[in-house]
Amino acid sequence: MSTQKKFTPFISSIQKMALYETKARIFLVGSNNTQTKFRVLKIDRTEPKTLVVIDDHVEYSHQEIRDLLSMIDMGNRPRPRNNLGFSKTVSAFGIVGFVRFLEGYYIVLITKRRRIAVIGYHTIYKIEDTTMVYIPNESVRIHHPDEARYVKLFQSVDLSSNFYFSYSYDLSHTLQYNLSPPKEIRSTFEGVPSEGETTERGNNIVLGVKAHPNYKFVWNSFLLKPVESVFHPDWILFVIHGFVGQSNISLFGKSLYLTLIARRSNKFAGTRFLKRGANYEGDVANEVETEQMVHDASVSGFDQGRYTSYVQLRGSVPTHWSQDISKMVPKPPILLDLSDSFSQTAAEHFNQLLRRYGSPVIVLNLVKKREKKRHEGLLTEEYLKDITYLNQFLPPMHQIQYIGFDMARLNKLKEANVMSRLADIASIAVSRTGIFRSFPPLHVHRLQVGVTRVNCVDCLDRTNTAQFALGRCALAYQLYALGVVSTPHVEFDSDCVRMLEELYEDHGDTLALQYGGSQLVHRIKSYRRIAPWTSQGNDIMQSLSRYYSNTFSDADKQNAINLFLGVFNPQESRIPIWEQQSDAHLHRGNPFNLKMAMSYTQWWDANMLRYLPLPFDEVIKSCSSIVPVSPLEVVVDGYYEFYRPFEFTVVSDLFGVTISHSVRDFMPNNCGTDFSPFAVRVRPGKRREELSSKNALALRNPSLTGQSSTSSTASGTSTESEDSSDDEMKPFNPKTEEKTDKSQENVKPSITFTDLLPSMKQVYGTDIQPPHRNDIAIYRKYANMAVSSCVQSDLSNGKASTTYKRLMLVQQSAFTIDNTLQVTTPFVGKSSLDVYFNYCFKGRKSPLSINPNDLNLYKRYTSGKTY
Repeated sequence: MSTQKKFTPFISSIQKMALYETKARIFLVGSNNTQTKFRVLKIDRTEPKTLVVIDDHVEYSHQEIRDLLSMIDMGNRPRPRNNLGFSKTVSAFGIVGFVRFLEGYYIVLITKRRRIAVIGYHTIYKIEDTTMVYIPNESVRIHHPDEARYVKLFQSVDLSSNFYFSYSYDLSHTLQYNLSPPKEIRSTFEGVPSEGETTERGNNIVLGVKAHPNYKFVWNSFLLKPVESVFHPDWILFVIHGFVGQSNISLFGKSLYLTLIARRSNKFAGTRFLKRGANYEGDVANEVETEQMVHDASVSGFDQGRYTSYVQLRGSVPTHWSQDISKMVPKPPILLDLSDSFSQTAAEHFNQLLRRYGSPVIVLNLVKKREKKRHEGLLTEEYLKDITYLNQFLPPMHQIQYIGFDMARLNKLKEANVMSRLADIASIAVSRTGIFRSFPPLHVHRLQVGVTRVNCVDCLDRTNTAQFALGRCALAYQLYALGVVSTPHVEFDSDCVRMLEELYEDHGDTLALQYGGSQLVHRIKSYRRIAPWTSQGNDIMQSLSRYYSNTFSDADKQNAINLFLGVFNPQESRIPIWEQQSDAHLHRGNPFNLKMAMSYTQWWDANMLRYLPLPFDEVIKSCSSIVPVSPLEVVVDGYYEFYRPFEFTVVSDLFGVTISHSVRDFMPNNCGTDFSPFAVRVRPGKRREELSSKNALALRNPSLTGQSSTSSTASGTSTESEDSSDDEMKPFNPKTEEKTDKSQENVKPSITFTDLLPSMKQVYGTDIQPPHRNDIAIYRKYANMAVSSCVQSDLSNGKASTTYKRLMLVQQSAFTIDNTLQVTTPFVGKSSLDVYFNYCFKGRKSPLSINPNDLNLYKRYTSGKTY
């Protein structure tokens, strides 16, 4: 029988930290959750501008770390261990990194964290609070007048807002990449055993894996740069920026976790009007990789669970363009900054996509094409020109597939149905790229090959709605792959889709705040035509907020991002960042350093083409270390890490209790007897996307009840002025059109009164009956006892006096004295025993018919003993 290799990620053994300070040193002591394994960092404080950090790569026990700290404090002199001269200054959960401006280095530590999601045994945390500790001692500090301003600018990047990390799961890569087996090892850390030393369990070899992250999505990579090659891997914590949300789909008690992860790129990152288009390396503005996962939560481990995922992408149009914001106008004119005749910038961008995702790359362009005043159409023409040029050098089966959809103009038409058109596009796109799924026990993988790239001008409102349409279609295939639904289709007005809609609303709001300065203006409800009229006031406020942010605060926010990501390095001889007119020279790079400058036809990597449609990065996946381990070791035992049997846990604080739940948070009260999260629910202002506009107006039903699908306020319809001519796009599959027409015939025209108010027999299976005569007698008996024990007023003599009825009800157990380990048993009297005897043996003719066990029990009670 062949030997199978099982790859499992390492779990960081440093999850708690304590920082101790002396005049000459800073000692950072890291430990695991059980505080049985420790590591120590020694940081020198005598150097004013140089970072000197020593990591001995030694793992200490609890007793050894106490002796070490005592020895450091006492200067090798004996002293009681519990009387340390220096105290703990900061308690932390991880290191974000080290940063220096014009004086000495700072260390940035995570002081608060919150569990936000789980993927199998892996926990994802959100940073709640951080602290910066200045390393050099005050006696050697060299003050600079601009230092305080740089510190304030750096801290304006709020690390407590949408920054995430995990001690075991690689958040910078997709689930498909993380579950794919590695092909090579680039380097091995010091002290790691050789790969030849295998640990076998039966016919399986368990290998612990430490993978290389995708630095494109690691936002603290610059802060870790001074120490990443020196530290033990357990000290290194990679942080991503974006959005993470998770909800629980309850299938009659069984849970499926729906997770949405958005990773923002740190390349060419910035704010809305200050970062447009792309740089010379092909990195586009507002590039976000969104991954939608659905996995079986009843089985947590990676080696037992069933996982599915779907990845899509958003990003600006990959060409050199900008908008002039010198004039305070709502829509600044679009300017093409550079004429790229050979589409080199777009070529480098699509080369990256083919490497990461494989083929096909489907481009869904939502930018307007026909306008009364030419504005967005410039981008559409330039974008289509670049794709046409690049496709002529690719094989037909791997060419970039372009779909243009003027979404805003179609939404302006009263009888148009934007969501129905997006559903058709999503069906085509998802069927071409597929989804990823992994099922045990043989770990049969079905890969997603290719990606759908969505963009509008800002990649905010229209893009988020289109991504929701893609996610809804992918969710149907994910549930079908898990065996939950019989067909790959989910209804728009089901609890499951409402939950997905809320996740995408929060996803869009978060990304819009990070890039545009406000929440979404035009929401999913706007394009579904179910947004309340009161939401238009919120649209105005969000538009004003976005306009104010883009005009007055984006410059400072852009400077903070450049400082945080290391795009700008402060120097004494350099002009301060806040005095520079533009940062274009920092982000654009050198156009003569392009790899494809030698060839205008072969714009892709030569080795990549022979592996398509598979993602080239997954084919050559490399790891920093692969170590044979025992599956029960703590460093790879996800069960021990997830369930934490070493600590007490309050049930109300469990993540599984607080997670958004399809039954508790989304199911309406009038659901009848169908508790499935895929059943159709009627919502206020409901409009069926499957119908044509005329049928939808005729079949609109009265509102029942329904919970708001997002915590933020819904938006109204678009008010932009547009041309009314028909849009042009790629032809659709005619089979999809036929399915839409057939679905219209099966829709019920109305809902009867019986459907609105089902009987109790239909809902609970029983009817209300009047109480029995004996039950009424018992109720009156206890009611009279309650009246007799109450306080009554005596007004017989004309004066208000109080008369007490002396009826004492004595409890049999003293709850203030009893506990779970010792309970005081009550005394059983002779009269009570006689009643028990008469009750047990009533109707029996002779003692011979009595059960010997009952008779022995009776004799034991009547012998005068208490029990």
